Amino acid sequence: MTRRQAWGGCKAALWLCLVWTAAPAQPQQPQQDVPDAPSATRPPQTFPTTPPPVKPEAPPQEKPPEDSQPGQAPQPQDTAPLPKITTVPTGGETKPPGSAAEELFTLTKTVNFVSLPVTVKDESGHLVGGLVNTDFTVLEDGVKQKLTFFTSDPLPLSVAVIFDLGMPDVAVQKVNETFPALEGAFSQFDEVATYTYSGTVSKMTDFSAVSKRLTAALNELKTKHGRNNGPPIMGGPLGPQGPVVNGRPVDPQVPIVYTPPKESRVLNDAILRAALDLSKRDRARRKMIFIISDGRELGSNASYSDVLKVLLSNAIQVDAVGVEGAAIPIYSKLQKLRLPRMGYGDILPKYASASGGQVFPEFSRTAIEEAYTRAIGDVRNQYTLGYVARATPSSAYREIEVRVARPDCERYTGPSCVRVFAKDGYYPLPPGR
Repeated sequence: MTRRQAWGGCKAALWLCLVWTAAPAQPQQPQQDVPDAPSATRPPQTFPTTPPPVKPEAPPQEKPPEDSQPGQAPQPQDTAPLPKITTVPTGGETKPPGSAAEELFTLTKTVNFVSLPVTVKDESGHLVGGLVNTDFTVLEDGVKQKLTFFTSDPLPLSVAVIFDLGMPDVAVQKVNETFPALEGAFSQFDEVATYTYSGTVSKMTDFSAVSKRLTAALNELKTKHGRNNGPPIMGGPLGPQGPVVNGRPVDPQVPIVYTPPKESRVLNDAILRAALDLSKRDRARRKMIFIISDGRELGSNASYSDVLKVLLSNAIQVDAVGVEGAAIPIYSKLQKLRLPRMGYGDILPKYASASGGQVFPEFSRTAIEEAYTRAIGDVRNQYTLGYVARATPSSAYREIEVRVARPDCERYTGPSCVRVFAKDGYYPLPPGR
């Protein structure tokens, strides 16, 4: 070998060393259990029967709530959030607001529904049952009305009972003995309030169901007394002529005038107060003022016409048990007249006739007790008629006439064989705002 050839071999070996050191190191692969290829000289290799254990995957990390990362904007989501559903009771759905055009053309109509309780009796004074709506004819200001409501079912009552303590004490004590019968005339569905009057009006109990409260109020009334039974005091130191000395007036210039004193009997004021309280009771109840009095009226602030307007505007019926002078037939007819500055001797028939009620003139204790049952029973078992009257802005009085036709009576001609008790008219309430 020549020197030139030896030097060329060294250079090639050096180049190979440089290439080997410059090449990147290969990562060491993990040793895998790879079975050997089958051989003719060695028996076949056995494989493990159980698979290698599988490592559990790490649970995904929960994203922290947005509230816990203040200052970061919420990340948009690919899916829209589910709508929130609220359950409301039946019939309580809120209607979506209409457009401006729909609200502009909304029409409002005021309906004036007239409820008319009617009592029908035969010639003997007994209630007539079994009538239907076609047996009744209602005229308002002479115009026939179309009935839209009719029922003969009994209704619960709201009753204001008014006791007259201005009567003679004998009459007051007679009435006090009839209170158990009065309490028994009401049912458990009725509500009762009690009032007394003489020169002023007092409310004893508010409206409540018939219970021990009413019994306690009636027991308290038994301790009340009426006015003096004797003639008015005309002489002595308590007489109307003023102070006297030895039978002569202290002031001789004052003339001696013997005038019986006038005791106020504010029946109008008592009815008005009871009517205002009844106007606030439930309209589904039948409203009634029940008066036990001799009907004397003098000195009230309210007039008869003003009180009657309140009664007819709120469908309140007045019934009464007339005692003392109001129970005497001939005397009671004379007492219906009004004398100037003397008031009414008996104003109960006027209230009862105008409102559709009745007056039961009774003198004895037994008759008064029977009158309680008849009066309350008649009101409870009335026919109830209803119709829609014309709605006008006027609140003038409207007259009502109720006619009843029966097969055994002449139809609308001649005297009827039944007596009809219904209010003579009504005052329409102003339209609601």
